[in-house]
Amino acid sequence: MTSQEAEAMFKSQVEISQLALAFVDSMALKCAVELRLADIIDSHGRPISLSQIASGINSPSTDISYLARIMRYLVRKEIFFTAHPPSDGGETLFGLNQKSRLLTHDTERSLTSLISMQLNPLLLEPWHRLGQCIKEGGTAFSKAHGCEVWDLASRNPVVNRDFNEAMACTSKIIMRAILSHYKDGFNNIRSLVDVAGGIGGNVAEVVRAYPLIKGINLDLPHVVATAPQYEGVSHVAGNMFEAIPNADAIFIKRILHDWTDESCIEILRNCRKAIPEKTGKLIIVDIVLQTDYHCDPSDDVRMAMDLVMFALTSGGKERTEQEWKSLLEEGGFPRCKIIKIPALESIIEAYPE
Repeated sequence: MTSQEAEAMFKSQVEISQLALAFVDSMALKCAVELRLADIIDSHGRPISLSQIASGINSPSTDISYLARIMRYLVRKEIFFTAHPPSDGGETLFGLNQKSRLLTHDTERSLTSLISMQLNPLLLEPWHRLGQCIKEGGTAFSKAHGCEVWDLASRNPVVNRDFNEAMACTSKIIMRAILSHYKDGFNNIRSLVDVAGGIGGNVAEVVRAYPLIKGINLDLPHVVATAPQYEGVSHVAGNMFEAIPNADAIFIKRILHDWTDESCIEILRNCRKAIPEKTGKLIIVDIVLQTDYHCDPSDDVRMAMDLVMFALTSGGKERTEQEWKSLLEEGGFPRCKIIKIPALESIIEAYPE
């Protein structure tokens, strides 16, 4: 083997090892969230030492040598940064950057709920069944747990809490992007239905920004039963597979990626019945996969989300632009356009004619 071949072999070995050890990143991140490391640093308002972080963990048996190794790794991954005190020989200080600020709890931009949900051991188990699904068919989640994710959430309060909180935290981020980059999209709408809108927070934000819009939040009876009251928003108990309230426009965010094409077409046809033929509009917020692969980290996340759908849902998937167009046409929306926003998702405007 030549030195050039050996170098190429070593490079490939490193790249495969990085993939095989990618779980280390996730587990280090989970550790940081569980120990509230970002909150501890943030509470001081400045970079602090390892011993100060250890004191903030509030455990009599904190092992500072283990903590040092976790912090070293998270600095390497640019989650935290290190700074040196003015005096030589002092302790290294650890500070927050833009990434670690997303790991503080109880803030508008916190992603801690999403991390807790995705890395819950019960939600990790289906990932070990992907190969089995390819060989046998069926869904990874049901092979792991004997039921689908929605059934498990209804029985397990921790999974249900983690799931609801994760959806709420990501929803806030997406809604900010929608309202700041889709300003003209809600003009001339006087009534808007949020399909499977949970407890109504999304449509409430739209109505707050556009007070002339009458907001309607549609979800299952047990969901809207606990929904708070929002000014300008009415809650409707129902099922999107049966009927959708009439309105000028329909908003459906991160719902269709949970379902098979057949189920999506059923939902879309109900949407089509609920809006005016000439002036009606469907506003979908979902991922649009790129087919021309390039080195954009956000596209890597979008592709990963497709496998999340594979692992956790019963037939859900992310779709390419062509797949969206085909789906919409069969569902009664022959015309559509895609609007990019600063989010993993795009806005897909669709029209019945």
